[in-house]
Amino acid sequence: MFDYKRVSLRPAPQPVLQPAPRSTRPELRAAELREQRPTTRSRIQELQQRVQRMQGPAVSRTLESLPGMSGVIQLRTGEAYAVDSPSLATALVAGPSQAGEWIAFVGIPDLGFEAAAQFGIDLERTVVVPHPGELWLSVTAGLLDVATVVVVKPPVSVGAQQAERLKSRLRMKDAALVCWGEWPRSDATLTITESSWLGLGCGHGRLTARRVVVSVRQGGPVRHVSLWLPGVDQQIAERDHEVITLSVAQAG
Repeated sequence: MFDYKRVSLRPAPQPVLQPAPRSTRPELRAAELREQRPTTRSRIQELQQRVQRMQGPAVSRTLESLPGMSGVIQLRTGEAYAVDSPSLATALVAGPSQAGEWIAFVGIPDLGFEAAAQFGIDLERTVVVPHPGELWLSVTAGLLDVATVVVVKPPVSVGAQQAERLKSRLRMKDAALVCWGEWPRSDATLTITESSWLGLGCGHGRLTARRVVVSVRQGGPVRHVSLWLPGVDQQIAERDHEVITLSVAQAG
C-alpha cells in the first residue's frame, strides 16, 4: 500500500492589489488634481470632436463679411447661395478669407488673382481648380473637407437631387457654397440689376469705380442695396447720396 498525501485543489490565494495611496496633505492633493485635469479635458474634447464628425454641427454659424457687404447678406455655414456675377462671388468670400478661413474656386479658369487680392482675398489660403470637367460636383464636395466656402461655376444645369446631397454635406462639414449661376432651392439669390462705371470720358479715360444695385432674394420681399463695387478707393461700401462729378458710363 502506497501512502498518498492529500493534495488540496483549491487555487493559491492571489495578492490583493491596493490602489496607490493618495496624499493627505492639501497642497499635494491639489497638485495631483492639476495633473489629472489636462488629461480629462483632452479626452472630453476628443469625444466632442468624434461626435461632431459623426453628426455634423448642431447649428450653423455666421461667417465674417466685408464691412460694405454686411448690409447685403452674411454667409452662414450649411447654406448655398446663387449669384450672377464673379465680382459678387468674390466680394462675398473675401470676408471669410480675411478672417482666416480657407476658400476654394471650382470651374472658373479666368479668375483674376490680382483682382481677387484687391477685393481682400488671401491667396495663401485659396484653392483653385480651374478645369474640373465632368467631376466638378465630386471636386466641390471633396473641397468642403478643407475649405469653409467654395465658389463653383457648374458647367451644366444642377439637378435638385444633386443640390440636396451637397446641401447635406454643407451642414455636415460646417461650410458654405456660392454658386456663380443658378442653384436649386438656394438660401438666397443675389443679382446685379443696375451697373455703371466711373472714369470714362468721350471714348477715353480710366475706370476708377463701379456703382451697382444688388437685388437680394432671401425668403421675404426682394431687397435692393446700392453698392460701390468697388469705389474710387478700391473698397466695397454701401453708396450714400453724395453727388460725384466724374463721368459715368452705363454698363449692361
